[in-house]
Amino acid sequence: MTDLTGKKALVTGGSRGIGAAIAQMLAKYGADVAFTFQNSTDRAMAVGAAIEAHGRGGIAIRADSADPIAIRRSVDDAVKSLGGLDILVNNAGIALYGAIADIKLEDIDALLAVNVRGPILATQAAVAHLGPGGRIITIGSAGADRIVGSTGTIYYMTKSALQSFTRGLAQELGPRDITANLVQPGSTDTDMNPADGEYSEFQRSIVPLGRYSAPADIAAAVAFLASPAARQITGAILNVDGGLNT
Repeated sequence: MTDLTGKKALVTGGSRGIGAAIAQMLAKYGADVAFTFQNSTDRAMAVGAAIEAHGRGGIAIRADSADPIAIRRSVDDAVKSLGGLDILVNNAGIALYGAIADIKLEDIDALLAVNVRGPILATQAAVAHLGPGGRIITIGSAGADRIVGSTGTIYYMTKSALQSFTRGLAQELGPRDITANLVQPGSTDTDMNPADGEYSEFQRSIVPLGRYSAPADIAAAVAFLASPAARQITGAILNVDGGLNT
């Protein structure tokens, strides 16, 4: 059902956490995968090796997702290395918190640059290479629909922006048979939000399933949306949050 044999994918922010799980899951189902990273060279090499262990091509591209030139270059490099592009996963993101009265201008700019402008520019560069059956999948946050905590206003605002971005893409690119969908993870066990972290028990307490997601849970949703089985799904917002938004 989830067959990606011969597909070519680019995952932004793919060296760790959810991004690494997505890159490896796409390779597991048959795709060749390029992914970007910024600083985690050792982890990037490990992800590349894991992709190759699935018998697929794995390309690690160093790129800062706040840098417009680097974003466009990473798409060009992926297309050149893979011989084309079928799937774009806008995964790169940052989380910075602060009360609205105190949050620094540089933090606001960084959140907007990576979480909003980054997916826009990566998509803008990718659409020229996507043909019929192309896929754009963006990773948002369940916090776009349910604010948890009092210092995430700007962060969650950036994730909410991805909802209208995805719906607009679905309208714009549907006539080209290119789908655009948004996956919104809830609490997920990563370096940014470990399942044994300071606030993990509270997060479990507000989730009906009572547990954190694993990165592979998010990756499985992405792999399905990338597959031919999801050809009739576009403009969708899929919560993978253990029921947080029910």
